[in-house]
Amino acid sequence: MLYSAEVEHMCPVAQGAYHGPAPIPEEGKWVQAKEVKDISGLTHGIGWCAPQQGCCKLSLNVKDGIIQECLVETVGCSGMTHSAAMASEILPGKTILEALNTDLVCDAINVAMRELFLQIVYGRTQTAFSEGGLPVGAGLDDLGKGARSMVGTTYGTKAKGPRYLELTEGYIKRLALDEHDQIIGYEYVNFGRMMDAIKKGVDANQALEDASGTYGRFDEAAKYIDPREE
Repeated sequence: MLYSAEVEHMCPVAQGAYHGPAPIPEEGKWVQAKEVKDISGLTHGIGWCAPQQGCCKLSLNVKDGIIQECLVETVGCSGMTHSAAMASEILPGKTILEALNTDLVCDAINVAMRELFLQIVYGRTQTAFSEGGLPVGAGLDDLGKGARSMVGTTYGTKAKGPRYLELTEGYIKRLALDEHDQIIGYEYVNFGRMMDAIKKGVDANQALEDASGTYGRFDEAAKYIDPREE
């Protein structure tokens, strides 16, 4: 190691006591994190690309510094879905430091990784005070039955008003309107449940009917409209 002449000629002075870094909460324990392997936790974060045309929600489950599972959810850009596919292959098995400095193909996913890294190393994870953290597989549990992301897609214009296209329950089939043409409910189909049934051999029409439901005062509507056609 090179030292400047000024430093070379200084007399040594002892630094005194060393207490280490401040402990951070990790899975129900207080840990003095000195190396990557000292980091554990499960957390979620959001990233976005420079033109802000799409975003990514990234979930990581880290054990002893190594990413054990990831959930990559993207919206707003067709290319991001393929980037997410690659990221799901890239991330597991890497340390969080490796992942921070790995090209995850899409800038939104890279930004999400940066935000998660900050949460994790500062002890701000979702499992900071959960003893033992969460098992590998907890990330997938976020999706629930049907293993589909919770997506909200709505549209509106001043001239024609709002259209609900997809909400947490699923794809919106019909909107229910009252006598003032205000939305009071909707009919939906849960694609995850429908596809699960079809894979088990259920007739497609029957699967569609079984996976459909309503929300709000759907049965009290004065009229119904297809949000994509009317």
